[in-house]
Amino acid sequence: MLKRLMISVAAVAVLASPALAQNTNPPGNLEKLGEFKSTGTSMDIPTVEQKGENAKAINNILKKVKLPPGFKISLYAVVPDAREMAVGPQGVVTFVGTRKNKVYAVTDRNRDRVADEVKEFAPSINFNIPNGVCFTKDGFLYIAEQNRVLLFPAAEFFYEGPDVAAFNVVKQGELIPPEEESYNHTARVCRIGPDNKLYITLGQPFNVPAQEKLELYNKWGIGGIVRMDRDGKNREVFATGIRNSVGLDFNPKDGTAWFNDNQVDGMGDEIPPGELNHATAAGQNFGFPWYGGGKVRTNEYKDSEPPANAVPPAHEYDAHAADLGLTFYTGKMFPKKYKGGIFSAQHGSWNRTNPVGARIMFTPINEDGTNGPTEVFADGWLLDTGEYAGRPVSVTQMADGSLLVSDDLVGAIYRISYGN
Repeated sequence: MLKRLMISVAAVAVLASPALAQNTNPPGNLEKLGEFKSTGTSMDIPTVEQKGENAKAINNILKKVKLPPGFKISLYAVVPDAREMAVGPQGVVTFVGTRKNKVYAVTDRNRDRVADEVKEFAPSINFNIPNGVCFTKDGFLYIAEQNRVLLFPAAEFFYEGPDVAAFNVVKQGELIPPEEESYNHTARVCRIGPDNKLYITLGQPFNVPAQEKLELYNKWGIGGIVRMDRDGKNREVFATGIRNSVGLDFNPKDGTAWFNDNQVDGMGDEIPPGELNHATAAGQNFGFPWYGGGKVRTNEYKDSEPPANAVPPAHEYDAHAADLGLTFYTGKMFPKKYKGGIFSAQHGSWNRTNPVGARIMFTPINEDGTNGPTEVFADGWLLDTGEYAGRPVSVTQMADGSLLVSDDLVGAIYRISYGN
């Protein structure tokens, strides 16, 4: 079995990084890992404390969270800066991205639905904003950074040690032009689509970009979604007219893409609305920067004619709630009304006079593929004082049908379950 696995990983190395064999420079850690060589990184990987006063404080916060009858929320893991999550197909480990320089591996060894161990994943690699983590059905982990995409063909097999099989899919500086790198809107999200291609969201760095940037951005898919083969080849722009999407998933029934988008700041408390968008085909434009959110025109582009085929949002959220990660619910644990619907996270407003957000939303999807009205599913992280006791980032489903929620303010992952 191990021999077959190593042969498979070696084959992926040839596909994902054909230039490695021609590399005459002294190999760095990534190159060493691609050649199955040790980097010399210490085997003593520090773990994150899961008990103690911090865990107690988080549990006290969760007592304030309101859910529909029959649901309960609990602390699954303490994970610093937790953002996007990817549950391994084998159910062994969950990988958690951050907006900093670490990816965490979360393990529930005894299957009691509480993490036993949280430690840094692949510490021999220098990550840069590794927010986006996603799995293929056959167990290949992708990590989308600010300006690079890495592949870990056997992450669930190698994650215990500091050295893991790792390869470039998109080399550093080739996801976007290096001169367009920014400190703003740099959190990528990745998903494997029904066409077995890798999809990545690329936020553009401005509140509203200047018109002279649009040609370049449309070419690269900045302010849009790009897709490519799993080995990084045949890249194309899938969607444009998007300000900063940090939430993407595919409807398993019809294969169409749904994604959240964050609206323009500085236009007032109540406008423009946040967006839940539905991409039914490649090549669609979703209206930004002519529209700041919904049908609200931006001041910068008010005298410029918007694209005639601009696709309006499927749903308009409260303005400035910062709608981020989302997932389709396919599990059997929750009641029937949630089957096939979208759970999504609102991070919470940062510049609204009266804060809003910090909650989990639910949007039902009808049999014809359209959406019903969105409702609040879980809230209580926004206190009456206007302070945040937590800021949900993303949601994902576990094999048992329960839901994981990440929180980068508290540094935790919560588990929402139903019934006993």
